[in-house]
This record gives sequence, C-alpha cells and structure tokens, in this order.
Amino acid sequence: MTADGLKRTPLHRCHLEAGGRLVEFAGWEMPVSYSGILAEHLAVRRAAGLFDVSHMGEIRIDGPGAERFVDWLTPNRVRGLAPGRAQYSALLSEAGTYVDDLLVYRLGRDAILLVVNAANAEKDLAWIAQRAPDDAAVEDVSDATALLALQGPRAQEILEPLVAVDLEALRSFRLVSTSIAGAAGIVSRTGYTGDDGFEIFVGAEEAAALWDRLLEAGRGLGLEPAGLGARDSLRLEAGLCLYGHEIDETVTPLEAGLDWMVKLEGEDFLGRDALLRQREQGVRRRLVGLELAGRRIARAGAAVWSAGRRVGTVTSGTWTPFLERSIAMALLDSEHA
Repeated sequence: MTADGLKRTPLHRCHLEAGGRLVEFAGWEMPVSYSGILAEHLAVRRAAGLFDVSHMGEIRIDGPGAERFVDWLTPNRVRGLAPGRAQYSALLSEAGTYVDDLLVYRLGRDAILLVVNAANAEKDLAWIAQRAPDDAAVEDVSDATALLALQGPRAQEILEPLVAVDLEALRSFRLVSTSIAGAAGIVSRTGYTGDDGFEIFVGAEEAAALWDRLLEAGRGLGLEPAGLGARDSLRLEAGLCLYGHEIDETVTPLEAGLDWMVKLEGEDFLGRDALLRQREQGVRRRLVGLELAGRRIARAGAAVWSAGRRVGTVTSGTWTPFLERSIAMALLDSEHA
C-alpha cells in the first residue's frame, strides 16, 4: 500500500521495471500506460498485450447451494453452465438495474468463482454475503489471487509453450486448471478487448515470475505490456460496456442492449419482475454506438441532439487508433436509437 493509502497489486515491481506510468484507479495504484496508449492499443490488435488486472475482485461461492444461489443472484442461467465454462452476467437490484457486471466461472459442481469490478468489489462482496443461504459459503479470495490478461491474435502462440494443455481445444468462454510456467492456476479464454486471448489466474506470490516469463515468451512476437488506457480504448472499440459509464445503478440490461444474457423466461432471479414490467411497457432508452465526423472526441456526459432537441447522453468516447475514427457510445431515447 502507498503512503496515501492506495493498494498495489503483486505486479507493482514489474510495472516500475517496465516504465509504467502509475495513476490512482478505484483505490489502486495502477499503470495507465507504458510505451503509450496508442502503441499498446495497436500491439493488442496486431500481436498481443499483457495486462495486470489483479485489482479485480474474486469471490468464491462453494457448497451444495452454490448453483441455486448464483442462479437467483444473476440473470443469466447458471444451472446449464457446465464445469469448465464461463459466462458474462450481472448483479441486479430489485429494480432491475446494475449493482455490477461480472464474469461467472463454473469451477465445479459446487464451486463458482465470480470476478467483479475493482471499484465495486467491497460493495459486491457485502451484497452477495448478505443474501447467501446457509448452504452456500461466500469467500473473498481477491488478495490471494493475481489475474493477468494476455490479449491479441498472437496470444495463443505466446502462451502455448508455457502451459500443459492444448489451447487450440480451449474454446471461447471455457476454462481449464493447468500448470502455467510452473505455477498452478486457471487459464480462461475470456477477455475485455474484443480480441482473442486469455485471462490467467495464479496465486499472488506467483504473479511476478509469470509476468516475466510471458514477456520473455512474447519477445520477438510483438507482445507489449499494456495499461488501463489501452484497456479502455480497446473495450470501447469493441462496443463493451464499462460500469460507471454505460451501465450503473440507473441502467437496466434491456436499456444497455444486453438482454441476450437475461433469461426472463423460466425461474425467478433478483430483478426479474422489474425487467418483465420494463419489457411489457417498452424500453424508453437504449445504448447505441456513434461515429463522429472528423477527429473531435465526444466526452462522457456530452448531450446528443437531434432536430434541436436533446435526445440522449454520451457515456464514453475516444479516437480509436485501429479504426482511425472518432467513436462513442450513448444512451438515447428509443425513438432515436
């Protein structure tokens, strides 16, 4: 922890050695960039980037009631999620709005791992623990867990020699327990860039050595360490939501265009009644992608106008170095979406 109270990941030393520019993010001291956001963004699209995402929260749910509990807690169906698979989902309030978005990893029949946003980790843990039944134990394993993301078209080529499994057979949103450069961990074919790649879970004490091994394996293949800046521009280029921008405690999955993950038909889950009402009454606003003329960037919070009337608000915007255009996402009145 820093003198001003910021937390540090197990890879802090690695960031300093790589020349990372450190900033405050969600109570953590994190690298925003190393060689520059533009270079890191393009490295991920053309070869590969290595991200430290150990600031994310990891919450385990174990016990005979784990499946039933997480099935009620989240709107995506956990019951049909076999061990070794993952899914994108959410924590919703009774009003159907976001507490957080998250990934659900089915580790075993009675073991589920939830990966939540760093800014919401403490809130999410309390939210989950307060609602847990006696047959589902909730454990915060964030401090003991390091999480690295290796993303880009050459990610498999870089990681393959370091693992004891066939990565070609590991399909999207699948996970496997394996040895990774000698460390026991989990490799998941998931990510937050829109590119192919992997997220790698290891013990916190193993993280720095693994980071070094991955960079060594990627030397000559275009691998670059990448920070929060490129992570944000990459996810926006891919049209992926960020909590606090596209989704928050005022937005529902139906408004955010994420109704594909909400299984309204079937058994009850937290927030289902509110979403059924919203679907019946009609969604009044929707999240859309925008492209702007020229190089000017639409900033979060900027108004969107049509025929002299304000019709919505920008949630995120950037100049994308790969597509070479100004893009944004915005919540618009449905008639203009």
